[in-house]
Amino acid sequence: MRCGFSILSLIVGLTAGSLRAQVVIEGTVQLPKPSFDRGLNQRYATAPDIALAPTNPPAAVVYLEGDFRAQAASAQKSQAQVAQKNVAFAPDLLPILVGTAVEFPNMDETYHNVFSYSKIKRFDLGRYRKDEKPSVVVFDKPGAVTIHCEIHERMRGTILVLETPYFQKTDTAGRYRLEHLPPGNYVLKAWVAGDDVRQRPVELKTGMTLHVDFPAK
Repeated sequence: MRCGFSILSLIVGLTAGSLRAQVVIEGTVQLPKPSFDRGLNQRYATAPDIALAPTNPPAAVVYLEGDFRAQAASAQKSQAQVAQKNVAFAPDLLPILVGTAVEFPNMDETYHNVFSYSKIKRFDLGRYRKDEKPSVVVFDKPGAVTIHCEIHERMRGTILVLETPYFQKTDTAGRYRLEHLPPGNYVLKAWVAGDDVRQRPVELKTGMTLHVDFPAK
């Protein structure tokens, strides 16, 4: 019993020690006000009973910038997804690691045609229905990729391709929390929109919890 208790105590102690040793950054990003829905503007007819989703609330992506290319290259990348649902992208902001494959399933009873003219990644999936599976796109360069639907002008989304494994999308209140960060000197960035990228230099030390807020520009 003593031996078992000692092993259990050791495990608990190691776990508590690792929690105390981890580096954390948390805070809030001041987000822009929600935009109004411009309504459905489309090139081709759609089903008359299609439901339109309300405009998604704003969000940001907070990430730690540094030389993490080796970690990003070796990290396991699960296939991500951006669906078309209720004539909107779901989600309309997706942060991923460079090299991640993304699929674009159609959940609507109408055609969609997802494409991007972004220099980071140009592609055009063509028109496809709910029961058709489009090609999967691999995002192999870092940067922001804006996606559209050729049929429905109201649809717009962003895939933010990062070279760091330390990132998180905020909640709708702008809150974020990054955990298990490496000690060192880095730049903490908050991507809000195309030209709205806020940043702060940070010095991270073992066991610290740093609070960083990003006010509006």
